[in-house]
Amino acid sequence: MTETLWAPWRMEYILSEKPERCVFCDALEAGPDHHREHMILTTRPDAWVIMNRYPYTHAHIMVLPRRHVSNLEDLSPEEQQALFQLTVDAQIALKQALNPQGLNLGMNLGKVAGAGIEDHIHFHVCPRWNGDTNFMPLLADARVMPEHLLDTFDGLRAVFAELSVER
Repeated sequence: MTETLWAPWRMEYILSEKPERCVFCDALEAGPDHHREHMILTTRPDAWVIMNRYPYTHAHIMVLPRRHVSNLEDLSPEEQQALFQLTVDAQIALKQALNPQGLNLGMNLGKVAGAGIEDHIHFHVCPRWNGDTNFMPLLADARVMPEHLLDTFDGLRAVFAELSVER
């Protein structure tokens, strides 16, 4: 038997008018004074982390290379290492800040693979807890997030700041 999962809040993003420029590059180029506005958690020389404005789960974050590329093979070995190291740090930060019981980690390469923004590759890192999916999105077109996005941002940003000092 096939189960159908509904995520009706995603339609807002799907139907919204997409900017011509890369939303990720624009957010990063706005500079440190705008990191909270764009929910940029940390930046490193070759990679950075941003919270997802249209999350699948609470504290859904994305890890990106600084350079605007659509394929992993287009990254230099140093950029690949930086991207992977920051992905490791992202899972550490989520574990320290939120104590999830598990994590989903993934990358959608290409539109047919599910990439909403296919021209700037990124890892999705989503913390998970037993019972974190409930009937609300299925029946009421509503998500139940246990905390406001900016409160989650503030907590995670503090952990990323500590991790940056350690590296």
